[in-house]
Amino acid sequence: MATKLTQLQCKEVICVSDGRRLGFIEDVEVEVPEGRIAAIIVPGPCRVLGLWGQKDDFCIPWGCIKKIGPDIVLVDVKPEECRIPRPKKKAF
Repeated sequence: MATKLTQLQCKEVICVSDGRRLGFIEDVEVEVPEGRIAAIIVPGPCRVLGLWGQKDDFCIPWGCIKKIGPDIVLVDVKPEECRIPRPKKKAF
């Protein structure tokens, strides 16, 4: 089954171990020489009332994806173990 990146970005990621919604796919990590997807990147939740900054992103290895459906992606990971620091924005 072929899927475009834009189609993946419309899917919500749900953790099957605790049923927690992690968010929507923002980006993918690709292994360049092989052309294989290594992981999906999901932005972390907002800190305060959805207004001030975001917490660390989730980098979910491709092997942890259990099912890709029409609307959601089911993953089997511990969200605390797949966090990556969000890059700091440069001030002008």
